[in-house]
Amino acid sequence: MEARDKQVLRSLRLELGAEVLVEGLVLQYLYQEGILTENHVQEINAQTTGLRKTMLLLDILPSRGPKAFDTFLDSLQEFPWVREKLKKARKEAMTDLPAVANVRLPRELSLPAQL
Repeated sequence: MEARDKQVLRSLRLELGAEVLVEGLVLQYLYQEGILTENHVQEINAQTTGLRKTMLLLDILPSRGPKAFDTFLDSLQEFPWVREKLKKARKEAMTDLPAVANVRLPRELSLPAQL
């Protein structure tokens, strides 16, 4: 998962926890798509409250590869308002990044044209 997406999940952690996202099809979709393992699903379901389940999911997601965030967004069919909030936060995080691609190095730091 990209650092930007990890930051989005971290910044909205309490709001996401309040939504109890693990009820319904979210976990099963993430399992179906290979984001969560069977052990992850069992561990999450073993938690005693919806808040704890959601917080554990949010702890696991960042380590589940580059497709984890987008697949998580896809899993939120039952929570369109949450999906939109995450997309908006992601877009804002993208616009907050510096435009590194347009930075020009001083000539003495540039690579030679022929290597």
